[in-house]
Amino acid sequence: MPTRVKYSKNRNTSIVKDARTMKPPFVLFLADIQDTLAAKSATGLLYWRPEDCIAQVRMPDCGVSIELPAVDLAEAARLGAKTFVIGVTNSGGILNPRWHSYILSAINYRLDIASGTHDRLSDVPEFVAAANRTGVRLLDLRHTDTPIPKATGLKRQGQRLLTIGTDCACGKKFTALAITRDMKARGIDCTFRGTGQTGIMISGEGFALDTIIGDYIAGAAELLSPSNKPNHWDVIEGQGSILHPSHAGVPLSLLHGSQPDAFVLCHEPTRLHMLGVTYPIPSVAAVREVTERMGRLTNPNIRCVGISLNTSAFQRDIFQLKQQLRKEHNVPVVDPVIDGTNEIIDYMHSIGLLTE
Repeated sequence: MPTRVKYSKNRNTSIVKDARTMKPPFVLFLADIQDTLAAKSATGLLYWRPEDCIAQVRMPDCGVSIELPAVDLAEAARLGAKTFVIGVTNSGGILNPRWHSYILSAINYRLDIASGTHDRLSDVPEFVAAANRTGVRLLDLRHTDTPIPKATGLKRQGQRLLTIGTDCACGKKFTALAITRDMKARGIDCTFRGTGQTGIMISGEGFALDTIIGDYIAGAAELLSPSNKPNHWDVIEGQGSILHPSHAGVPLSLLHGSQPDAFVLCHEPTRLHMLGVTYPIPSVAAVREVTERMGRLTNPNIRCVGISLNTSAFQRDIFQLKQQLRKEHNVPVVDPVIDGTNEIIDYMHSIGLLTE
């Protein structure tokens, strides 16, 4: 039997860790953030589940707004909101004490609370007491009670695509969701596999790999993308960057555990330094080379099938940039927001990885 690590289970019935139980409609809490990258959970939910998002709540000093009505909690409850989603991320994934009064107020309005932070709602006694009193649920979605096995490295049936990045927050989740959407539109049997809090909120399932003990991350990736039908594709959300000095351990374990047959390399071309550090952004070529070299440990046939660009801040000639990268790497280059991902899917078909 494989060695397993068991996460402790809180017996209180108000504590939930299953994103499938998130009740729409959602009101998205933007707290006091000052940049749009910090709102990625809110913006991701709004883009991929717009029908479930009805309003935003912002603190007075919040510097970011999204395309939803800005309301207070009384109005959110009147509009029929069922879940107060903490839609922001911050360094360390903390529950800022400045947010506590908003969370307690939402509980008192009988809204469930959904959080993707490392800090657990269930570790704040005031939240637990209020939830028990009002009958609402606290959803700590970044954490799991599922027993996680140690990785075996054994080959599994089915096919897998992983998104890889030159940096954090450069489009890996969006690209994986877009590929899943476009594959399904063409009748291809596929499943999106969430590996971070926002992907889990959007899809309703997955494991936030950065909360799992390092020795078991590859095992979680194996569990996330199990043996399947030969033509089934798991499209796996990437994390961090394999060359990021702060976060390389998670994406390397994800690469080994997911054993991808294909990967799409995601890049934000305007950045000079990786997020949170002074190290320069590595080149697309450097990340591709190390991904192929390290990925061959568990899948000797791994191959790059495309490059996905986040050009939202790019002010120069996007067409020229795409042409340059196509020439250098001989794979499709797309911005999934502008172009979709069918060019990548067509390429996978042309090289025999995919049959429709």
